[in-house]
Amino acid sequence: PDLGETVDKFYGPLVRRLNALPMPVVVGVNGVAAGAGANLAFAGDIVIAKASASFIQSFCRLGLIPDTGGTFVLPRLVGRARAMGLAMLGDKLSAKQAEEWGLIWQCVADEEFDATLDRLATHFAAAPTKGLAFTKRALQASLSNDLSTQLDLERDMMRELGQSADYAEGVAAFLGKREPQFKGQ
Repeated sequence: PDLGETVDKFYGPLVRRLNALPMPVVVGVNGVAAGAGANLAFAGDIVIAKASASFIQSFCRLGLIPDTGGTFVLPRLVGRARAMGLAMLGDKLSAKQAEEWGLIWQCVADEEFDATLDRLATHFAAAPTKGLAFTKRALQASLSNDLSTQLDLERDMMRELGQSADYAEGVAAFLGKREPQFKGQ
């Protein structure tokens, strides 16, 4: 099989789409995330895993390289040394270790998994969507921008967000000591 075609036709476009989505991408891992499955999970913005879940870069056991963005995201999340170890040894990493290393946001008890994902969905459904979209875009840009460029981007985004209805609502809610009712504007 032409594995390059598979990556080009399926995995690459999926990771690119997830990365381009303006809203936060929440990923729940409830078992073994191996190979492309692990890297697809790491493409999320907020990753929650059951304590019984695990991650493995199994590519080296097949004579392959980490795909689905693995060679991009692993060193950025855990540093070069750990990325090399994960990619070249293919050891299984527990969800707890993945949390400690910064690969995922949170490892939760298995019985709390569904409720945790529900809370996140409820949180994001009521959140100021434009601010979240700009936050995601700014954090992504920071990986390639120099400091001056990043400061300019922050200035421009804050200028635009400061004129939004969501910002006005957030301030009014804070001053009124009530929960904000964001409209995504």
